[in-house]
Amino acid sequence: MRSFKVHILAASHTFYDGECESLIVPTPEGQYGIQAGHSNAISAVIPGKMLYRIPGEETKIAAVSSGMVKVENNEVLVLVDSAERPEDIDRNRAEAARIRAAERLQHKQSMHEYYQTKIALDRAMQRLQTAAKYKR
Repeated sequence: MRSFKVHILAASHTFYDGECESLIVPTPEGQYGIQAGHSNAISAVIPGKMLYRIPGEETKIAAVSSGMVKVENNEVLVLVDSAERPEDIDRNRAEAARIRAAERLQHKQSMHEYYQTKIALDRAMQRLQTAAKYKR
């Protein structure tokens, strides 16, 4: 399988920078798959699971937050607020965040606060689902 260059950058660090055979990112339209030779494109990234395959390795999974993805000339740039490997996710902290967000949804909020709370809840749920893929 042919590969392409990918740069996955979180706000605080470089998550991955190297060759990739396939990449799947969560977008508002659904899961967006990218392989070598993909046409130029740009899209928003939403909180969810990102899958990527490094040449010669199994497919890897990461929990990502919102951001964007750009495909240009067989090179991909993924910019997200956060990206975490399953083994790096603190399950207790993610569960506490899920509970806080679920409780906030029970209270009257402005539309902006409601959408921010929904984003927080979605992110916590995705982190928990991603962490569940990792066997300790």
